[in-house]
Amino acid sequence: MAWDMDPAFAQVQEDRPSNTANLSAEGVPIIDLGPLFSSNSDDSTALSKIVDQIGKGCKEWGFFQVINHGMPIELRNEVKKVAAKFFSQSVEEKRKIRRDEDNAMGYFDAENTRNVRDWKEVFDFLVVNPSEIPAEYDGEQVTRTITMGNRWPENLPEMRKACEEYAKATEKLAIKLLELISLSLGLSATCLNGFFKNQTSFIRLNYYPPCPCPDVALGVGRHKDAGALTVLAQDEVGGLEVRGKDGKWVAVKPVLDSYIINVGDIVQVWSNDAYESAEHRVVVNSKRERFSVPFFYNPSHYEFIKPLEELLSKDNPPKYSGYNWGYLFTSRKLSNFKKMTVENLQVHHFKAFP
Repeated sequence: MAWDMDPAFAQVQEDRPSNTANLSAEGVPIIDLGPLFSSNSDDSTALSKIVDQIGKGCKEWGFFQVINHGMPIELRNEVKKVAAKFFSQSVEEKRKIRRDEDNAMGYFDAENTRNVRDWKEVFDFLVVNPSEIPAEYDGEQVTRTITMGNRWPENLPEMRKACEEYAKATEKLAIKLLELISLSLGLSATCLNGFFKNQTSFIRLNYYPPCPCPDVALGVGRHKDAGALTVLAQDEVGGLEVRGKDGKWVAVKPVLDSYIINVGDIVQVWSNDAYESAEHRVVVNSKRERFSVPFFYNPSHYEFIKPLEELLSKDNPPKYSGYNWGYLFTSRKLSNFKKMTVENLQVHHFKAFP
């Protein structure tokens, strides 16, 4: 296809989309959470089965899908409705609440992933508003913080209400999912909850317009999620691809009303690599627009992330030296705004060496 757009969107040759991706990631498990919400929710056999399935998905893919998850479909539909209204506005109107380096919440249309511009527009909002993140870090502790706060469009008052209601419901699902992941690691269900006392979680509304060169650009370039857990609602168009253990890209086929769950770098570190945060990307097409809504479940900015003591042993020593979550979060956010002269900060930079 002829190139007919800003070269800032052009992926390097090895990262460009291809026609070699499988039709669907058949190995990514689809897990029915219905038994957790039934009258027999105390059924230990059903719980054990779900935990085993989640553990397998985390270990083999870093991804799984859930159905019968208890999330009201009406909330999801309302968010998609207001998102479509918001993104259909003029660029000038949307940029009235444009995010910046001082406050990373709001609208943005020039995000970079691995220093290449993504073919998308986004709107970000905090689950807990306002939230603090580090502005300065001396290598041992945060020495200064800044406050982020939500920005809402004045001409769409219904957008704030829909998004805040959706956030409350999705947070409950994220908590439940993290507890199930904790159980799958052989830990207590609530072992990880304390890390989220002053969470820095946020929700993103993604809009991917039709792209004239879908064989060269990506909606989101290949990356791994830095947080603990991502709870994704994608529409029927699809576009999410996951890199399998064999290095091949596979498409995650949309399942009606399901949520796609992936563990982030934090769970990889906590589990000492028992679970791996999988690389993924979003492809676009030339005919259809796409909407998606990821919930990024993130801990408090002051938490120090390292392998959990309960999972370590003489034969399984810590594989990471640990890091301050807020420092990494801030660094990754800043790299979204502009091209960096060095590689974006990644979890592998904190690998422990003998």
